[in-house]
Amino acid sequence: MRIIHHGGHTGVTGSCHQLKLDNGRSLLVDCGLFQGDDAHRHPDLEIEFPLDGIDSLILTHVHIDHVGRLPYLFAAGFRGNIYCTKPTAKMLPLTIEDALKIGFTRNRRLINKFLNLVKDHLCPMEYQSWQDIPCGAQIKFKSAGHILGSAYVEIQAEGSKVIFSGDLGAPYAPLLKSPEAPYSADTMVLESTYGDKNHQGRRERRQTLQKILEKSLDDKGTTIIPAFGLGRTQELLYEINAMLQQIETRRRFSLLKEVDVIVDSPLGGKFTKVYKDHDRFWDNEARRRLRTGDQPLIFENLITVDDHRDHQRKVDYLDRSGRPAIVIAGSGMCTGGRVVNYLKRLLDDSRTDIVFVGYQGRGTLGRDIQARRRSVEIDGRRYPIRADVHTLSGYSAHADQSNLVNFVKRMRKRPKKVILVHGETKAKRVLKGELQKLGVDVK
Repeated sequence: MRIIHHGGHTGVTGSCHQLKLDNGRSLLVDCGLFQGDDAHRHPDLEIEFPLDGIDSLILTHVHIDHVGRLPYLFAAGFRGNIYCTKPTAKMLPLTIEDALKIGFTRNRRLINKFLNLVKDHLCPMEYQSWQDIPCGAQIKFKSAGHILGSAYVEIQAEGSKVIFSGDLGAPYAPLLKSPEAPYSADTMVLESTYGDKNHQGRRERRQTLQKILEKSLDDKGTTIIPAFGLGRTQELLYEINAMLQQIETRRRFSLLKEVDVIVDSPLGGKFTKVYKDHDRFWDNEARRRLRTGDQPLIFENLITVDDHRDHQRKVDYLDRSGRPAIVIAGSGMCTGGRVVNYLKRLLDDSRTDIVFVGYQGRGTLGRDIQARRRSVEIDGRRYPIRADVHTLSGYSAHADQSNLVNFVKRMRKRPKKVILVHGETKAKRVLKGELQKLGVDVK
């Protein structure tokens, strides 16, 4: 068997890997969209590789850089089974519908037609159960702890075991259970997003964010957190809820009339509902809060913005009101979405805090702001940056260097070969050096 990469091998985005068996048949693992500089290197999104013999698609999770080329895959003629976890199957239509509206069409009939086509090919699976698939392999999903429904996949075929890590979560992330190392593998395809970095600890990052929120309360400014609607938004709501309760207890007054928490993402609101409906996948701490009557993803001063007119009113209101607010809006890399309008209005206000809680790809607006430039260009116009800019690495939904090394180190039978993907050149180079210390052959 051999592995062929169709994206996500030389960059972070566009994950798509083909496992070709000796019997001539193949499966794909993910089929994601290119973003940032990767998109400039791959401007043509049509599927250019032959689909002959590819009869299955395995999805590790529903982030757009892992599923965003699905419409192009079907347009090229793919009609195989799509294997994923049950929560992923629930959220996939939401992600694909959003991608279709942005990149293809807003025609409701065409969108529904494609979504029904995808649903007809979905094969949802439970974690920890083996499934025979048409190419002659067996697959099993194990929790990756990255977002709800995320998984790494073990593939048994032709006497070998191959593991595709997908995106691995950080062990101390809120809400979800931590990923556990697999028992064994012959080959592992491992993500390396933060292969050269270690994150802040959970306590440190919470203390830092809480200080920023208290600053917003005191100077009546706005904290803007660019975040993906899926995963990061729910983690932030979970922790912000707890932080506001702590501030209330210490200051001895209600914050409900003092600060608005705004989730300006219709998709984020829909994903939050799916999270609430799938609390059996939450970690012990989150489930304990539920048992005490706390609803960590719901609180009174939480405002979810749906339509564009309401969004514009919120931007106008924050620009002139002088009322403190916390805004969570997409996109997470500021490459588009509603967060851009908040940035245009509030970047030049010294009371504004911009908090980056996730990876900012090269060539994105988020990376430019994160670099603390004096100004940035948005839609052809330059905007001065007077806001405070913060990066909280501890909120990343990705495993850091030590987590990635431990994922391999804690295996009972380590892989003969590790192939690093989903990372920039430096991250892969540094992680390669650390893994080689374990005696592993790293490509």
